[in-house]
Amino acid sequence: MLRDDIKAAQVAAMKAKDSARTSALRLILSRVKDRDIELRTEGGAKDDDTMIVEVLQKMVKQRRESISMYESGGRQELADAEKAEVAVIEEFLPAMKDEEETGAIIDAIIAELGAQGPQDMGKVMGQLKARHGGEIDMGKASGLVKVRLTGG
Repeated sequence: MLRDDIKAAQVAAMKAKDSARTSALRLILSRVKDRDIELRTEGGAKDDDTMIVEVLQKMVKQRRESISMYESGGRQELADAEKAEVAVIEEFLPAMKDEEETGAIIDAIIAELGAQGPQDMGKVMGQLKARHGGEIDMGKASGLVKVRLTGG
């Protein structure tokens, strides 16, 4: 289980006295616990690994945005710290499908749903996220779905 892997990595980082890695892993576990609480109050239970992957993807996205802002603001030391956190977070994310594999998956879902145009984009994206949310960059996938449904 992904949660156990992260906890084991945290213990190993603490034993190795790697404070930067320990801090990043604590942050991950904190965000996961926050999401656990949110789901509990919403009454919805999700597959644990799927939920953790979603949390990790969100964390990576936030850090990438911060990196670009820090670099444009001339704060390279802060950008480097964010990059180090991204590297730790990405260790626990499943390997992402490349554009060719993503395109094949999208084509299969479009064919399965009989999607005809842009009005079906929501249905296609919903199925794509439900089936492959943890292994596909949904931002890039959205563009690919749009191109396929508009014929562009």
